Formats: sequence, structure tokens, C-alpha cells
Amino acid sequence: MKRLALYFILASLLGVFVFRFVPVPFTWLMVSRAASAVATDESAGWKKDWVALEDISGHLQLAAVCSEDQRFIEHNGFDFEAIQAAIEYNKTHEDKRGASTISQQTAKNTFLWEGRSWLRKGMEVWFTALIELFWSKERIMEVYLNIIEFGRGIYGAEAAARHYFKTSARKLTAAQSARLMSIVPSPLNWKIDGRISSRRTKHILRQMQNYGRMLDYHQAKP
Repeated sequence: MKRLALYFILASLLGVFVFRFVPVPFTWLMVSRAASAVATDESAGWKKDWVALEDISGHLQLAAVCSEDQRFIEHNGFDFEAIQAAIEYNKTHEDKRGASTISQQTAKNTFLWEGRSWLRKGMEVWFTALIELFWSKERIMEVYLNIIEFGRGIYGAEAAARHYFKTSARKLTAAQSARLMSIVPSPLNWKIDGRISSRRTKHILRQMQNYGRMLDYHQAKP
């Protein structure tokens, strides 16, 4: 058992080190979606084009923070204020609210499988701590925006920009960025021009305006 734990630690450290520099070629979510598509006789391919952070619009980076994790620059992977707020909210509401940070989502999407279990949650905490320790905030954002799902078979900012707006990730406007991030919580169920997306887009744009500037990664952890 001790040897197995040691192998896991070494393998996870190696994975985090490699993906600090190397583009993530695929995620388990992509494989799972493709396998499900094959099982239902649907198209099993995916669109995914890795681009460097400097080739992703600052508007999209800001929209990601304003919609998913407004303390991303400040925290070390876990937003304990948001966690406490979610706990209090969930006590009195049937629709449960999460408090997953961009760092947690990146760790989960990069290294773990789909599903809900205490084992997977524990591993998510472990990998989140590792990427916060060994990656910069810029690298976390770069990986996040290159692997998140924006629709059926559409992964990453570049593929999403070309699919929805016939442009590159670099050229996305504030409004386009807000629209893309509006569907991230449920990309297979929400349409980018649908009612829910429209409402969320307006909210994200207001949050971007309140933020008042592009992201300053130099405010990140020392």
C-alpha cells in the first residue's frame, strides 16, 4: 500500500511537471464524450486547437474570472469564502451551488475522470494544490481556456471562437467572450444564443465592467 501511494505521488508530480510546459493533448472528459458518441452512433470527433495565453483575448480571460472565479488571482487554489457561502446557500435551497475555482476545474479536467466520489474529490484537492505550487496563474489560465468544453465536441477557446464567431481566440470581443463563458456551466444543454445564455451574458458583462481592468497576473501569489 505504501509503495502504491509512493507511485501515485511520483506519477502525479511527473504529470504536473510535464504539463507545466507541454500542451495537454486530451482530457478524460473528451475521451468519455467521444466514447458516448460512438455508443449512440453520433459523431465521435472533437475540435481542439491549443493556443498560447498571449493568443487568447484578454476579454475572454477576464470573462472567465468574472463568471467562474472572481478571486482567482488572489487565492491559492481554494476560495474558502465562496465555499462557506455555498454551504449556507445549500442549507436552504434545493438547487445546489458549488464553489469550484478555476484552479480546481483545471486540475479536475486535466488529470481526473468524470463523476462524484470522495476519492475523486480528494484527488482534485491534491492536484489543485500541486498546480498552484508548481504552475503560474498564467499557466493555469492557459490550460483552463484550452481544455474546457464549449459545446458538443468543442474544446478550448480557439475552437470555440472559430465555431461560434468565425474568428480567432485572440480577436474575441468582450461581448463574444461573455457569451462563450455564459454556457460553460452546462455546455451541452445551454445554447449560446438561448435565453439562459443571454441572461448570463448580461451578468458577466456587468461583472467585467465592475472589475474595471484586464487581469493583472502579477497580483498573483508571491
